[in-house]
Amino acid sequence: MAKIIVVTSGKGGVGKTTTSAAIGTGLALSGFKTVVIDFDVGLRNLDLIMGCERRVVYDFVNVIKQEATLNQALIKDKRTDNLFILPASQTRDKDALTQEGVGIVLDELAETFDYIICDSPAGIEKGAQMALYFADVAIVTTNPEVSSVRDSDRILGILQSKSRRAEKADEPVQEHLLLTRYNPARVDAGEMLSVSDVEDILAIPLLGVIPESEAVLKASNSGTPVILDNASDAGQAYDDAVQRLLGKELEHRFLHAPKKGFFQRFLGGK
Repeated sequence: MAKIIVVTSGKGGVGKTTTSAAIGTGLALSGFKTVVIDFDVGLRNLDLIMGCERRVVYDFVNVIKQEATLNQALIKDKRTDNLFILPASQTRDKDALTQEGVGIVLDELAETFDYIICDSPAGIEKGAQMALYFADVAIVTTNPEVSSVRDSDRILGILQSKSRRAEKADEPVQEHLLLTRYNPARVDAGEMLSVSDVEDILAIPLLGVIPESEAVLKASNSGTPVILDNASDAGQAYDDAVQRLLGKELEHRFLHAPKKGFFQRFLGGK
């Protein structure tokens, strides 16, 4: 039976789609058949991040409305075996996502996939609620800023009260914290919350810390999941997060600003 993972946040612009693409790719690279679904009806960014926007013919809503089969709508990733994308519609309204329709699609995917990654829109609108409702695991993505963390706390409340698992009194959704755009130098300067600050507020296990990195923007612009850039700190951090998701115990990296060498200190280098 497939495990359904929602990548969610309360605030937009924190890196959910980048995270969905990276986590999905990492799971596929680890040998698991994985599909990433874009729940952001009306906007649709996942196909851009994954570099398959020109190959979109049918979408998630077409499948829900039985205008196309899953086989017709799923896009196989060119770079990574075992990885598929189910894009969102740019032309439909978010009301096109119904609980019954989404459930039928997820059940069909669960017959052949190991992991189903749901790339949720920000906030608590209908697309986000649909993505959250069916989750077995939640990766709560947040920046180290007060407003972003506060909004993520609200998402945790919804997961604990409005998910399918909560309704059925099953085991609760497994919650993980992913901290993105982390800059240790700005933390040291008091301009950003620290990892421990965020952990204290949200009180959920830390899956990973993704450092602020130009590699993320570069990867997004080239339509390549940043986890494939294993020379970058962000790519390595996402790979670490995937391994922790799979049960490996790894020490967290990129939490501290690199120490200046003697000549940097002497010359006043940053």
